[in-house]
Amino acid sequence: MILSATGICKSYIEHHVLRDIKFHINEGDKIGLIGPNGSGKTTLLNILAKEDEMDSGDIFYGKDLKIGYLTQHPNFDETLSLYETCLSVFESLIKMELELKELEKRIANDSSKDKSIDGLMEEYGHQLDLFQRLGGYEYPSRVKGMLIGLGFFEMDFTRSVAEFSGGQKSRILLARLLLQEPDLLLLDEPTNHLDLEAVKFLETYLSDYRGSILLISHDRYFIKKICNRIFHLENTKLSVYDMTYDKYRVRREKELEVIQASYENQQKEIARQEEIIARFLNYQGERYIKQAKSRQKMLDRMKKYPAPPTEKKNMVLRFEPVYISGKDVLEIENLSKEFEGQRLFSNINISIYRGERVGLIGDNGVGKTTIFRILNHQLKSTDGHIRLGTSVESAYFDQEQKNLCLENTVADELWDSYPNLTHYEVRSHLASFQFFGDDIFRTVEELSGGERARLSLLKLMLSKSNFLLLDEPTNHLDIESREVLEKACKAYTGTIFFISHDRYFLNQVATRILLLTPNGIEEFKGNYDYYQMKVKEAIETDGKEVVSKTQREKDKKQEKVARNKMKKEKEKLKNLENQIHVLEKEKEDLMNILSYPESYTNGDKIRKLQIEMEEKGKKLEELYEMWFELQEEI
Repeated sequence: MILSATGICKSYIEHHVLRDIKFHINEGDKIGLIGPNGSGKTTLLNILAKEDEMDSGDIFYGKDLKIGYLTQHPNFDETLSLYETCLSVFESLIKMELELKELEKRIANDSSKDKSIDGLMEEYGHQLDLFQRLGGYEYPSRVKGMLIGLGFFEMDFTRSVAEFSGGQKSRILLARLLLQEPDLLLLDEPTNHLDLEAVKFLETYLSDYRGSILLISHDRYFIKKICNRIFHLENTKLSVYDMTYDKYRVRREKELEVIQASYENQQKEIARQEEIIARFLNYQGERYIKQAKSRQKMLDRMKKYPAPPTEKKNMVLRFEPVYISGKDVLEIENLSKEFEGQRLFSNINISIYRGERVGLIGDNGVGKTTIFRILNHQLKSTDGHIRLGTSVESAYFDQEQKNLCLENTVADELWDSYPNLTHYEVRSHLASFQFFGDDIFRTVEELSGGERARLSLLKLMLSKSNFLLLDEPTNHLDIESREVLEKACKAYTGTIFFISHDRYFLNQVATRILLLTPNGIEEFKGNYDYYQMKVKEAIETDGKEVVSKTQREKDKKQEKVARNKMKKEKEKLKNLENQIHVLEKEKEDLMNILSYPESYTNGDKIRKLQIEMEEKGKKLEELYEMWFELQEEI
């Protein structure tokens, strides 16, 4: 264990941020710290890095523990060049190198007859050995490799830090921090300002990192690839999950269901008891008053279940097309686009069929959004043909939310698009997307990026279209909202064509990946993981064609076998979920029986109930283990 925290509390005036936070970090732990926006994640990192003080609590730091903290606000000497800024991390090695050169000069100048030369040679040998062990000959290449890996070019190395943008300065700070190799890395949104290739580099680097890591990120694919533990911070409390992100998601969902059911059942029981107490008190008889007081004492002693967390109050998103489209939804033939004589892309051929969820990826600036704007009649193509199929009704989510009128209030923005809605329906729909009370009278211009995204998604949901065009729909959304959107897309019976840099979203939603290049489209019949596998194969075969015609035929046969296998495994999974649901309900019923005062008068009955509870608990653990194994296979 390198760090242990107990009883951490932090408040700002009367606003409680952290209460009784306790956890520990072991050597080699890679922990993802997640939770809703504003839940106190950055505050906790500031406290651990000693940049903020806690109100109460204790933190134990291991002996000589070296902590590195990536903040959201970089601060360093902007007169230095990019290369000098990162090279300064190795100041002690540079000093040692100069000392070695000075020793070499003294040895060269000393006479061979001088007895002091033996001492100099011995000192030089010790210094050289230490210099080599500390990586003295490697640090220049380490600096260069780190900067290139994080997206800088060699031509940038001599530029002063002052010339770089805020996002680039954040990358410089990250490079310096990683080169220092601290025992514990505290990272606050490290993937911000990184392109896809830089994120992959950082993923690989952190996966192989020998120290411990505690990171905040909304990039779930990043967390999934790196972290072996999850800390969930919400409503001032921290829950620790010693498992991967995928297993955490399943466990968390089940926990929320149990918490919700337990809370609702207890509230019903409390209401029933209070009704009985009120009735007894109305009777006025001494016997009834005595019984009422007895029941009231029982209620006062009852351990109250906490209210379900705010996660259950997330937006309610459900896409439902009014009409079913024909089988052929979209056909694009030989599409090309030029701007002022400069070709952006050409030879674009795409076919999309009913029920597909197709993800479009590619480098920044290659023309992904341009294709969507052509499809949405906002731009004209230079050449090519576009055909929508029979009964296709499309709706477009614009990542820049240009379809929103900034002067409108939130309510008016919805009403203008759907004038037949009643006042109650408008309020109800907005409430389901987390716009409450006076929120609906704020102007669209006053909304944050996340709030505008939610409003655009609400308008999209109400459109009842059967073909959704989504351009970066997860931008500005927190993890909980992204998961809601994922579930809605997977449950949607229409067709989806979407652009996204969110690899987790791509992996969860896409049934096919299209890679856009300046010369056309490359097709991958699977999710993002499948695309990654095929790219890796292409690199290993020296850039040969990723999927040949023969391979495609083979893939079709393999996909058919895999689909049949998947169907059977999903049936097994569903049966297991039903068994788990039944057992959890039975266990919950036993807990309710044990909470009744009558139960405590019968010792044998209590023992039997406890034994039965233990047996059901063991059986539940077995079922969960089987569930996890099957989920990983799927």
